[in-house]
Amino acid sequence: MYIFFLQYLSFPCFHSSSHNRLWEVTRLSTFRTVALQKDFITIYWSKLFHTIFVELAENKFYLAHVQSEDNQSATIDKTIQSSDYCPHVNELFNQTIRQWHLIRQIKYYHLLCQNQSLNLSCFRDHMHLCICYDFYGKRLSNCLKFDFNFKYDCLDRSVCENGGECFQDDEDCPTRSMCRCKPCYHGRRCQHRTSGFGLSLEGILGSQILPVKSLSSQPTIILTSFALILVFMLIGLTNGIVSLITFKNKLICEVGCGLYLLSLSIISIILMIVFQLKFVFLLLTQMTILPNGFFMKMQCHSLDYVIQVCLCLDQWLNACVAIERVVTTKRGAKFKKEKSRNVAKGIIFLVIVITMASLVHDPYFRLVFVDDSDDEFQIKRIWCIVRYNSQFQIYNSFIHSLHFFGPFFCNIISSIVLVVTRSRQQENLQKNQTFKTILRKQFEKHKHLLTAPLILVVLVLPRLILTYLFKCMDSENDAWLYLCIYLITFIPSMLTFVIFILPSKFYKKEFQKTVQEYRTRIGHRLGFH
Repeated sequence: MYIFFLQYLSFPCFHSSSHNRLWEVTRLSTFRTVALQKDFITIYWSKLFHTIFVELAENKFYLAHVQSEDNQSATIDKTIQSSDYCPHVNELFNQTIRQWHLIRQIKYYHLLCQNQSLNLSCFRDHMHLCICYDFYGKRLSNCLKFDFNFKYDCLDRSVCENGGECFQDDEDCPTRSMCRCKPCYHGRRCQHRTSGFGLSLEGILGSQILPVKSLSSQPTIILTSFALILVFMLIGLTNGIVSLITFKNKLICEVGCGLYLLSLSIISIILMIVFQLKFVFLLLTQMTILPNGFFMKMQCHSLDYVIQVCLCLDQWLNACVAIERVVTTKRGAKFKKEKSRNVAKGIIFLVIVITMASLVHDPYFRLVFVDDSDDEFQIKRIWCIVRYNSQFQIYNSFIHSLHFFGPFFCNIISSIVLVVTRSRQQENLQKNQTFKTILRKQFEKHKHLLTAPLILVVLVLPRLILTYLFKCMDSENDAWLYLCIYLITFIPSMLTFVIFILPSKFYKKEFQKTVQEYRTRIGHRLGFH
């Protein structure tokens, strides 16, 4: 919000044939941002003033205080109410008066103050802010010249960057200046772009976390995030561990498909652990419990990078499983387990190396900066952001698209080829049925192979869209939307058990066998057998 302190410089000039007074005033201004969790602000002001106006939204003015003499030691406690609103005269006069020239129109301003049904404390036109006051039993108007198109540039000496507006505490002899940043910019001089966070927890939740406050005192979105991320970690770790003990079975790992699924399980566990660590470190850092700059820099350059790599590896390993199934079906009796296993080891190594190399620009362009513009808590916040130049921004969008569409098309094409191949094989065995009938039955039998990639692409697509938009958040509603999209992208990594083990009789049988073995071992160690 903008706060305007107006000081009367001269005696009023009366318009002839009217009861209106026009004052020459000096105008000092500042602004404040009301925290999401608060409904008040505190302002310390040492300059002379007679009237205070507040602009809560663009051209939405409210009269906050009027005093005839300045008292620098006074404490003013004011609650802004709807009755303090200053409507435009076009909202008050009829069509006839609205068409008059301002000089003629202003003579009727006192009638607005005298209209009890309006109950005005103030109003405005395109040149004035007017106050209604009592004068010997009459309600009259006192109009102050006000430039509604004032340029906030600190008299052409603004240090604000990226189109930020500059405010001074005094026009003639300023002792303090401050910048009001446009949406998407932060910092004392608006030098940092908030969309530089990308789709990360810093950009989504960082500004929502209240410093020097306990966890129970944090806003709803933080408490909700804490609960959801904890649930995600528990489900994700359970999924990863259950999948791991299933796919590390020697019989399953005799072929390449088993190695891909084993790697997928390990990646899932790593991702869930790093994801939880990222949230905990962000929470502790922004709550100023962990103020260590070196520690913040280390996690800034590593955790987000690991999360991105794991998310991409999860998609590519899913694609590798689909391709391996096609190769197994195509080769038929000629399929060699040892060769499949050796090829899988090489592909897993290459996929990991290429994925890490393709995303290595992310930690390179990440930086930690200290923002001292938090006037609400008077502390320095530490942020982790990523700043790409125009060329790398294009590359970043391209590489994320590749990591998205590449596995998707591999999954879809492999699933279709697999179904068609098996249909051809069945056609040779079932001469009494047409290929179309067999194909339909095979699609019905293996529909989970087609639905799984589609579900995965629906879950990951919002993240890709936001990568292209590279948009910052302007409101708390945006934060909730981005949080949902961010969390949704982790769901595919939590579905290994559901996608691969439950639909497969073989994997389900091996899982049950493995669970029984663990029960037997635990029973022996505890002395139950």
